[in-house]
Amino acid sequence: RPFKTRSGGTIKLSDLLDEAYQRAYTLVREKNPEMSEAEVKTLAEVVGISAVKYADLSKSRTTDYIFDWDNMLAFEGNTAPYMQYAYTRVLSVFRKAGIDADSLDAEIVISEEREAQLATRLLQFEEVITQVARDGTPHVMCAYLYDLAGLFSGFYEHCPILTAESDTTRLSRLQLAALTAKTLKQGLDTLGIDTVERM
Repeated sequence: RPFKTRSGGTIKLSDLLDEAYQRAYTLVREKNPEMSEAEVKTLAEVVGISAVKYADLSKSRTTDYIFDWDNMLAFEGNTAPYMQYAYTRVLSVFRKAGIDADSLDAEIVISEEREAQLATRLLQFEEVITQVARDGTPHVMCAYLYDLAGLFSGFYEHCPILTAESDTTRLSRLQLAALTAKTLKQGLDTLGIDTVERM
């Protein structure tokens, strides 16, 4: 199925990817004026290509949609840049804490509603993967990851992680964050979307 513009015209894939790179380059450069040129180019390529892939995969294959650059490359909404940013936001917690997320092995203790919501959604990942594989519906994975990123955002804002009132709570919340990062990465991997360490 070809991408269609608002005017109804079609776009060649090579032109689409070139344009995605150029637009992503501008966005990345604006957000990271201190970043080296090589880093900006690498990040722009990942973000641009991911944006195109994700825009296609996030829609049901049985419905048409309107191609829109601004929506595709937005850092808000159900887009690749938003998902990649959400992943880097989780990783930043571990950079600040000076802890390796992969080596964390803490017990999760739920004491807040937002912790419960996040934990419950994390537990549904296997079910979502099974459904996506069985039905060939990658948009279901996109919707799941978008929802997960939103739940993490609410959790992050309302449940202090690094300044939690006790070590038990702090480690529990770090564990939830680590599982969120792992799940976002695995989910994006299943879609062929690369993650980045910073944006």
